Amino acid sequence: MTIQELLEGRIDFKGQKRADDIVRVALITSTFLSFVIGFTFSSLMITMSTFALCTVAVCLVVLPPWPMFNQHPVKWLSVQDHSQK
Repeated sequence: MTIQELLEGRIDFKGQKRADDIVRVALITSTFLSFVIGFTFSSLMITMSTFALCTVAVCLVVLPPWPMFNQHPVKWLSVQDHSQK
């Protein structure tokens, strides 16, 4: 994978849906987990730190254009010449 491919960030529509599903489930789970851990230790700092670490982990999973997000590329139609009427 070249640097240009990494910077373009091409993912398909099914990959966007998959990334959205991962983000939604992971953030809801990490919110609950952070609350439980923070409540257990009676510390708001531990709560926020846990949530921040989980958010960074989610970003590392969904932000790069991993190949799993581009398994169904869009097939574009070929160009048609309309000048011959």
